[in-house]
Amino acid sequence: MCRHLAYLGPEQPLGRLLVEPPHSLYRQSWAPRRQRSGTVNADGFGVGWYAPDDPLPARYRRAGPIWADLSFTDLTRVVRAGALLAAVRDATHAGADAEAAAAPFAADRWLFSHNGAIAGWPDSAAPLVSALPPVEVLSMEARTDSAFVWALALHRLRTGENPRVALGETVRLLAEAAPASRLNLLLTDGATITATTWGDSLWYRTEPGTGTVVASEPYDDDPLWQEVPDRTVLTASRGGVLLAPLEDPASSPTLDSARAGAPPSPKEPCT
Repeated sequence: MCRHLAYLGPEQPLGRLLVEPPHSLYRQSWAPRRQRSGTVNADGFGVGWYAPDDPLPARYRRAGPIWADLSFTDLTRVVRAGALLAAVRDATHAGADAEAAAAPFAADRWLFSHNGAIAGWPDSAAPLVSALPPVEVLSMEARTDSAFVWALALHRLRTGENPRVALGETVRLLAEAAPASRLNLLLTDGATITATTWGDSLWYRTEPGTGTVVASEPYDDDPLWQEVPDRTVLTASRGGVLLAPLEDPASSPTLDSARAGAPPSPKEPCT
């Protein structure tokens, strides 16, 4: 299992989101409150962010635990951004990919993270390899299930699919091939956030003037946090948050009632 977080809003220091809150992503690396599989996320971490007037994100990733990086808190104190995606990793299987296996993965303008695991990896995913051009399989950044999930989603994005549809179809394809999989996906291009829930927790908070945060779990006890129902696809922009059932992510979502201040209506390790 992993923990991850994405943010869109006014520019601010990365540490205000990732380090300073009482239950920040930094603290979730050793003391998550809502993690359903695994207890310590010490197998790598990363943060990606967008600088003004540059559509391509920068990344900072390491193979070890976030608390062991003596430069990280200094970095997050001075680097500012209005959009970011960050993750701490609990590897399903130990591997030799080092920081290449740590989210966020990146391509073009996208940043991506997977919280979960493909059940029966790698055998269960073997039939899906043919869904990708050979060059995309060979170009995978790491030899992990999360990197493979990203390859499947990225292929759809590059064919022009809407991010909501691309993530939803990727989840359905994987869930059919490996039904016990946990597939919470998180994607941003610096202007929108798209996320799925499939087998683990996801929360968001949004407030005019302060931005939107989508995360595996709340980083504080603010009542603005809303839990996203399982098997849902979430799309967020600076204008609001949309939720739709993941069983039919191509259908038109309804505007989440969080924009009116009310709760939404109803509906494990990562590599």
